[in-house]
Amino acid sequence: MHFTSTFLALTAAVLPFVSAAPAITTNAHARRAAADILVFKFADVLEQLESAFYAQALAKFQEADFIAAGFPNSRIPGEQFLTIQKDEATHSVVLQAALKSFGETPITNCKFKFDGALTDVATMAATARIVENVGVSAYLGGATLITDPVLLTAAGSILTVEARHQTILNVLSASGTAVPSPFDFALTPSEILALAGGFFDGPCDLGIPANPALAVTNTGAVGPGTKLTFSSPALTPNLDTNTLFCQMLVGGKATALPLPFNECVVPGDINGPVAIFITSDHQPLVNNVVNRDTLKLVAGPALAFIDIAPQSIGSLVRGSAVVAQTTTISGAEATSIILAASGTATAGAPAPTVTPINGAAPLAATANTLQGPSKDGLTNVIGWSNFAQ
Repeated sequence: MHFTSTFLALTAAVLPFVSAAPAITTNAHARRAAADILVFKFADVLEQLESAFYAQALAKFQEADFIAAGFPNSRIPGEQFLTIQKDEATHSVVLQAALKSFGETPITNCKFKFDGALTDVATMAATARIVENVGVSAYLGGATLITDPVLLTAAGSILTVEARHQTILNVLSASGTAVPSPFDFALTPSEILALAGGFFDGPCDLGIPANPALAVTNTGAVGPGTKLTFSSPALTPNLDTNTLFCQMLVGGKATALPLPFNECVVPGDINGPVAIFITSDHQPLVNNVVNRDTLKLVAGPALAFIDIAPQSIGSLVRGSAVVAQTTTISGAEATSIILAASGTATAGAPAPTVTPINGAAPLAATANTLQGPSKDGLTNVIGWSNFAQ
């Protein structure tokens, strides 16, 4: 199956650097090609989810909503959210086109729900940080699963854009650091599904097992010295939590920091995203998706943002006087909202817009992106998950 040259033909306008690769000729290569296809299918579903999330946010929130969240007007955040939405929709279009060129059928029957994450702009923006970091961690972890170098390069070109989205959202948060760490961390496919699963509305068979979901249940800001509390279907009433540990994984560290479950206190040297796991022993989890010991995982990860170094660039988009009055939510609260999300994404809704400022032309997402780029209108997504090789 010589699908990499076909991929070139379909994506030349989007990925001009992609070049043809040798044809797959052996059974071993064919098996690897099947794994690559599975990765692309899951990535497409996640991109659909992201596109639908932003499209519905743009459709719902108006000028007054952005002002209530601390923005001087809707122009700056509206432009950025619209750009991100269009990027995610384009990613899905290209991934679906590539899959069809391989003779494969994209997954288009998954449905999504976002109501709990779209109660107001502050909640939406905080959840968006979680969503984009899930995408970054997913593509980074998925790199170990892709065997074709051309497809790996194509996925890498999406990863770099997801990281740019993350930076913009950190700036829009006002309390975050634009680039909080020199390194990102990767997550396995099953770990990603533990995070993204709260957005799925009903069954969505991706052929991938999900880790038990984990939510940080603290209310208010989470920072150094905060003792974290959790909920998870894996934390049953008869489970002795004294035998469990929480582990905090951040970019740039070789291993996670293990702490007793009942004394899971955020240390003072974490800034930015942190993946939090519950494990059955205190052996530190390695910051490496290939060698991470998944057998000891009880639940998670949950994803939270610990913002200890806000930067002045945030005041450029909100204004320092307004930021002090802004109602915000923590990344931990956003994670809980994702897991507790309710309601159903509405297909066929009108094209989302942001109220124009000072007579400027309105921002609008393309009409088909609410329903997804697939012909049946069911496609909508974000990240990857655990693929058997």
